[in-house]
Amino acid sequence: MPSNFKNILHGGEPSRTALSTASLRAVHQLLDEPIVLSDPIALRILGPETEAALRRDPFSMNDPLSRGSRAILVARSRFAEDELARAVAQGIRQYVVLGAGLDTFAYRNPHVETGVRVFEVDHESTQQWKRQCLETAGIALPDSVTFVPVDFEHDTLAERLAVAGFHADQPACFCWMGVTVYLTPQAVLDTLSFVASQPVGSSITFDYRVPASHLGPVERFVVDLAEKEIAALGEPWLSSFEPEHLQQQLRELGFRHVEDPGPEAINSRYLSRRKDGLQSGSLWRCVCARV
Repeated sequence: MPSNFKNILHGGEPSRTALSTASLRAVHQLLDEPIVLSDPIALRILGPETEAALRRDPFSMNDPLSRGSRAILVARSRFAEDELARAVAQGIRQYVVLGAGLDTFAYRNPHVETGVRVFEVDHESTQQWKRQCLETAGIALPDSVTFVPVDFEHDTLAERLAVAGFHADQPACFCWMGVTVYLTPQAVLDTLSFVASQPVGSSITFDYRVPASHLGPVERFVVDLAEKEIAALGEPWLSSFEPEHLQQQLRELGFRHVEDPGPEAINSRYLSRRKDGLQSGSLWRCVCARV
């Protein structure tokens, strides 16, 4: 696996978009009904000050841009965790979270009793930051989670996973959310190729950005503002994919099953018939690809 996540880690500094993502997940617990992604530690992991501020005024993160981002964030997480549940039912016991950031799954894992191991892959400095957040929040590290620090300047994912106890001869379920847009298209395909080389039964769920030509004028205007805001944080968007072309590329890499439901299907599956009107836009799509 080539140099992937280094593009968004600022030389080892934790990604600011990871904190924003965690905050949106936390606000979902306070504002939205019904809850799509139940996460009892989403607020705690942010620390007492941030938790208190969000509880006082969750509407500070309820502008149209935040609402749209929150909708796809919680829907994509459910999409990934639903795929993991399917994989666990098929006997898979390895779950790899690529670019984990402040992802909380390992600390509310409903599959612990089945023996599922969670491997969180990220830069060492991001993992140190996360450990501090967990300690401050009083959230214990379960035996079922393993941190896999990777320096993509010098390491490969395969090497670091092996050191961490990952069994390359057994299938695994991979989750890769909120990362591909910050990578070059070739870096994305290289990572997907690595997963495609895993044993039969392995799978990966990930999200990606579509080109602006797929958006209506209003959404295109809003997305343009968001893109400039993200770039100002030093984490510019680098890639987008045409859905049909990406699906073809995934099959050429060796994935036998490719599910790319599209925004309408995602909204129907996770965000339908809601009083609050929470809906995902057209910019992001989720994919599940199985070996």
